[in-house]
Amino acid sequence: MKLQDIENFMFHLAVESGKIIRSHFRKDVKIESKDDNSPVTIVDKKAEEKMREIIMREFPSHGIIGEEFENHNENSEFVWVLDPIDGTKSFISGMISFGTMIALLQNRKPLVGVINQPVMRQFIFGDGNITKLNTRQVKIRDCNSVKEAVLLTTDHLNVEKYQRIEPFEKLIRKVKLYRQWGDCYGYLLLATGFADVMVDPIMSFWDTQALIPIIAGAGGVITDYQGNDPLKGTSIIAAGKSIHGEIIKQLNPD
Repeated sequence: MKLQDIENFMFHLAVESGKIIRSHFRKDVKIESKDDNSPVTIVDKKAEEKMREIIMREFPSHGIIGEEFENHNENSEFVWVLDPIDGTKSFISGMISFGTMIALLQNRKPLVGVINQPVMRQFIFGDGNITKLNTRQVKIRDCNSVKEAVLLTTDHLNVEKYQRIEPFEKLIRKVKLYRQWGDCYGYLLLATGFADVMVDPIMSFWDTQALIPIIAGAGGVITDYQGNDPLKGTSIIAAGKSIHGEIIKQLNPD
């Protein structure tokens, strides 16, 4: 498959799933709870079903790993990873920080990734070398000092639950601006030059795969919370190259 063909196909997935999501945004949607008490809606399920249907019709030999349904052919060379609504809590609250995340893995490594914000119609695509927002190449902005950084996270309470809260609270007092503008939209803001650090102390497999080629393609560094390979971790620290190492040190003091 040519890279442009993959991008076009992923855009098609984003458009079709986005139609479903937009039609239910800020509407009365039934909310259910998963086993871990996280919310899920019929919109999550319908959006993933639509993407699965399109993928299986176009690439019947490919695998699919999605948040809402069982894995399909997950040992294939090519595997699609789908998170139909990353940020369901934001979606059901009428916030725009949610989005659809799509990754294509080759031999278990992310080849390309997408974040699609269907209400804003923002489609960000990264291949590890270049990242584009609606066809325009984007880059993480230069930020050479933690004191000048805009730091984002999804949920402050998750830091205390899954990582060390004291170093995090020291860090957020040092940065220029700290906000809980998270979910996948925080990474979109980072990759497009509107933020400098994105911190997520806990992440699932389908949360991380699309982010790796997007952040790398935008010129950033993405690791787990301790600075290790994000493919092997369950957390994410993403930032520009100039400050990523310092962020890791401050969050993990000896």
